[in-house]
Amino acid sequence: MRRRLIVNADDFGRSHSINQAVIRAHREGILTTASVMVNEYAFDEAVEFARENPKLGVGLHISTVCGRSALAPEKIPNLVNANGEFTNNPAAAGMRYFFSPACRRQLRAEITAQFEKFHATGLPLDHVNGHLHLHMHPAIFSILVENAERFGIRRMRFTNDRFFLNARIASGEWIYRIGHSVIFKFLSSWERSTFKRKQFAHTDAVFGLLQNARVDEQFVTKLLPLLPAGVSELYSHPSLDQFKNEFDALISPKTKALVRDLGIELIRYQDL
Repeated sequence: MRRRLIVNADDFGRSHSINQAVIRAHREGILTTASVMVNEYAFDEAVEFARENPKLGVGLHISTVCGRSALAPEKIPNLVNANGEFTNNPAAAGMRYFFSPACRRQLRAEITAQFEKFHATGLPLDHVNGHLHLHMHPAIFSILVENAERFGIRRMRFTNDRFFLNARIASGEWIYRIGHSVIFKFLSSWERSTFKRKQFAHTDAVFGLLQNARVDEQFVTKLLPLLPAGVSELYSHPSLDQFKNEFDALISPKTKALVRDLGIELIRYQDL
């Protein structure tokens, strides 16, 4: 039973603490890829770190909520406030993005600017995903599909965590976990045929969605023996402050020993 695993860090570039955690988890632990936020304060540092560590696969973490924009506020007034900040309410944003033609036009311009900013770094685009998985939102997903060749999209996160497997190894936050499982089960089912038609490479399973910043050593060491055959992605949000528990899980000797003893092959999206 061959099992291959992408271990990804979201929010690369958001802060110095996150950048340090990402690079250390890559050098000292099992981390293989990271998704960078091109509009955040520590983006330039993240790019330098990535250039110094060419084996780290770096993808674009598209930001359309809970972050800053690439374009000036006057160019996307329906998306951001006067400081160029997206709303922190993803549910409200999702409704507006779906029903407002003006929002969709501005989303197209903003997403284009984020891809241009990423490609200007010269880094190979390992993969694409979205902050809070909004790349799966119908309005945003359609923009990505329509511009796949222009943006250079070949590999994308297919967000669809396995609820019943997760329920075997984790507890608590049941409303959050059930709600997110239902939402992304629907979206992934609806978009599966488009992934296939556009030949977007993706993993068979994604883990981390239902943990909500609880991808700790206990969870990871319970998950690894149960990984399904094929290719999986485990993503987390390692940092040296807010989510140090997730950083510790990625560099844990117990975690590294399990990966080795179980014969799990650590890969990047570009290795698919």
